[in-house]
Amino acid sequence: MTSVRPDTAAALYAEVAAAQSEWKLPSVNAGVVRDGSLVWNGSRGQFATATGGAPGADVQYRIGSITKTMTALLVMQCRDDGLLSLNDAVGKHLPGIAFGDRTIRHLLAHSGGMNAEPEGPWWERNPGVTFDQLTAAMDESQAAGPADRRHHYSNLGYGLLGEVVARLRGSSWLELVQERILQPLEMRRTTYFASGAAAQGFSVHPFSGQLVEEPAYDSGAMAPAGQLWSTIEDLAKYAMFWIDPAPEILSRESVEEMASPSASDPREGLTASYGLGLRLIAADPHLLIGHTGSMPGFLAGLFVDRVRRIGAVTLGNATYGKVASLPPDLLRTLVAHEPVLPQEWVPEPTLDQGSELLGHWYWGNTPLTMSVSSGILQLTSGLTSRFSPVAPDLYQGRDGYFAGEKLRVVRDGRAITHLNLATFVLTREPYGPR
Repeated sequence: MTSVRPDTAAALYAEVAAAQSEWKLPSVNAGVVRDGSLVWNGSRGQFATATGGAPGADVQYRIGSITKTMTALLVMQCRDDGLLSLNDAVGKHLPGIAFGDRTIRHLLAHSGGMNAEPEGPWWERNPGVTFDQLTAAMDESQAAGPADRRHHYSNLGYGLLGEVVARLRGSSWLELVQERILQPLEMRRTTYFASGAAAQGFSVHPFSGQLVEEPAYDSGAMAPAGQLWSTIEDLAKYAMFWIDPAPEILSRESVEEMASPSASDPREGLTASYGLGLRLIAADPHLLIGHTGSMPGFLAGLFVDRVRRIGAVTLGNATYGKVASLPPDLLRTLVAHEPVLPQEWVPEPTLDQGSELLGHWYWGNTPLTMSVSSGILQLTSGLTSRFSPVAPDLYQGRDGYFAGEKLRVVRDGRAITHLNLATFVLTREPYGPR
């Protein structure tokens, strides 16, 4: 295993130690990944279990809502396999259900205006119910607002999503998580219930400073929203997946779709928005994606920077404190001590299609340049986009202003007269053919 420098390790440990001390955490465990490896792991606190003991990288903690990212992956797998559309009404797959007019996309992005929690006793602190019991108690009069108004977090929505994928695949939600995510990523210590070395969930009495044991129930129908247990080593593998997606789980394109903003709270905007099952943190000029998690007595965090290929994961056995929000601080500390080097330049590969488009173009008299970046055509100007060939003389925008738009090569015989880019006419000379 590669590692960080000693001074970097000391600075990372100082972050963990400060959080543990200031927030009175019984134990906190953290890891940092870089370029496909867990390069640092550190823990602080002697009360991982009821009898005491320091946590290790293989000790399980509950990960709370990080579970939701796996439920979201199962949904996206169904979409990519043609089993559903993100614009399907939930009622198409769960007939007769309340909120049946909300879409799969609404539930993924928490933008459907659904109430945050299911009706009845607080689900996190009570034995779970069946799906029929869960839906029988649902009441649209409890909605937090209309759909598409804002990001309003809904645990209830992920209980429904877990049932959708189970019905579409003909297997239980847990079996699908195991077979389609945990096994391919070799996450052997991520389980439904605690297994082997596992932390005890605690809260800290606000006046006496004594530890109080917290319950850990089977969440039943709400399990897809926050049931799972995991370890630093397993979460590090999971963080690496979000940096380098394994195609047998989900394509890179679909991961990028999940990591694009879908909803936000107007008070926070893009500084803390939500994609499809992922929290997004804009730390200009960088974007972190991942999720936080909490269940009684436990806190967790996982965030990665896909561009810089770094990530951090944290686990703690407390009900309140700086654990879930610690990963961004660890990443800032990492790059402050060991700046991420820019990618080494190497000569570009020969293009299979599009080499005759390279060079200068003009939109009216506005100069544009078509060049190659990492083997992909790139148009640079005030409206920068990359393009991929989809047919002879036809390209599609990959990102930027022209994402999804068509670029057509127009010829007079064999010679190119101009390019038609979403009705923008690009010519080799200023003010060419219109």
